Amino acid sequence: MCPPPTIRAHTRVRPYLMTIDDKVRKTLAELGVTDAKGVESLFAEVRAAMEKERQELVSKGVASEAERDKLCKALRDRWLARKNGLISFLDENWLKKAAKEIKPVVGRQFNELRRSAANMEEKTLARELPLRRDDRAARISWAAFQVPTAPTVGASVPSDLTLPGYRRPLGSIHPITRVQREIEDIFLGLGFAIETGPEVETVYYNFDALNIPETHPARDDWDTLYVDSDTVLRTHTSPVQIRSMEKYGAPLYVIIPGKCYRHDNPDSSHSPMFHQIEGLAIDTDITFADLKGTLDFFAKKFFGEKVRTRFSPTFFPFTEPSGEVSISCVICDGKGCRTCKETGWLEVMGCGMVHPEVLRYGGIDPAKYSGWAFGLGIERYAMMKYDIHDIQLFYQSDVRFLEQF
Repeated sequence: MCPPPTIRAHTRVRPYLMTIDDKVRKTLAELGVTDAKGVESLFAEVRAAMEKERQELVSKGVASEAERDKLCKALRDRWLARKNGLISFLDENWLKKAAKEIKPVVGRQFNELRRSAANMEEKTLARELPLRRDDRAARISWAAFQVPTAPTVGASVPSDLTLPGYRRPLGSIHPITRVQREIEDIFLGLGFAIETGPEVETVYYNFDALNIPETHPARDDWDTLYVDSDTVLRTHTSPVQIRSMEKYGAPLYVIIPGKCYRHDNPDSSHSPMFHQIEGLAIDTDITFADLKGTLDFFAKKFFGEKVRTRFSPTFFPFTEPSGEVSISCVICDGKGCRTCKETGWLEVMGCGMVHPEVLRYGGIDPAKYSGWAFGLGIERYAMMKYDIHDIQLFYQSDVRFLEQF
């Protein structure tokens, strides 16, 4: 009679009976993998297991944001944790202990697997893992946020209407546009209309009709951007004053917003392109007192009721008499500070009574009608309103700056 066979204390476990958790804790030699084909097959099995776990998590959904963050972190730590993550076991047991002849293959497969695992970062999973919606109405409402995309050839269209779509961030109104609209609203309330004109203007409308002689320095090549000898990029919105007179006659009450161009080197207070608003009022018996009262009202509406205005004489070829308007410093309330250069006042616009020659160029009889006009830079008003010290910030399209408005 033959003796019974000896029972071994440690029986070798067959690889096909082991889980991924078991396999990553053994070396390739212990798993019986000795060639490149076996390495590729083994890593494909790991990738399939990782994708299966991810799909199972996505298919279940979550009931709250807190649960989503918790589950996403748990799955990430299971695979990518430095100490006990499955990828760390692969690095220690498969890559570092691989035989010399198969180590290049193991290295390539390991790098591909690590890149695939990186796609399971918390942010990516948070976008894919939907909140559970228990009723049909909620699912339909959630689906309304989806951005439709064209399916690729041969791909099946997903049927899960609860998957969240891509939310596009909302934009905001540019600070220059915001200030322009605020100024327009004030004058619209006073009965003014908005008029616009071409930005590429003739020399006649830009200079001659505004009583600006050929000897004036503003007509020099160093100040004005010429398209040709008879055409310029308008240096102010004043040409629209003449066009409006020709179009509507008198009486006339208009404001003229728009872009202007000058041959200026860009710095913190200058730009070759800027925005301007001009106002024009023409009627019978209009005086400088009407101009002062209107601009004082405007300054208080825009800067606040406490602001004070001051008019100083100056010279402009298209107005007579001409003046400069200053307001009490909005920073120090007229006490004197760095912004107002210790004067307590800030110059904000030019103004004056429309020159009789300008009225004649516009086809209006200066013996019957009189008028006043003013002009201001929108960027300067925006800089004072929002305490901005560099005009270039308006044109650099820096989202960090624009998001503040």
